[in-house]
Amino acid sequence: MGNTWLALYPRELLAADAGVPAAGSGFPGFTLAHNVRSAAEVDELLTEIAAKGGRIVKSGTRADWGGYTGYFADPDGFLWEVAWNPQFPHT
Repeated sequence: MGNTWLALYPRELLAADAGVPAAGSGFPGFTLAHNVRSAAEVDELLTEIAAKGGRIVKSGTRADWGGYTGYFADPDGFLWEVAWNPQFPHT
């Protein structure tokens, strides 16, 4: 897949990570992700999204896997994770 990454994660755990209910039609069972180069960049991007009217679903927070992550909903309601992973290979 080149520079595209795909990760499979159980629906209930993914919903819990985003801070949304897994049941019902409000969560389609997937999220999209944008990886950034630092924890500060996660907060900067979420702040910019909120300033432009975006809906922040989960503010930036330390993740149990060692990174930093937050979520927002796009205009169609799909969830996007903004994440900094110290192990992610930025090239």
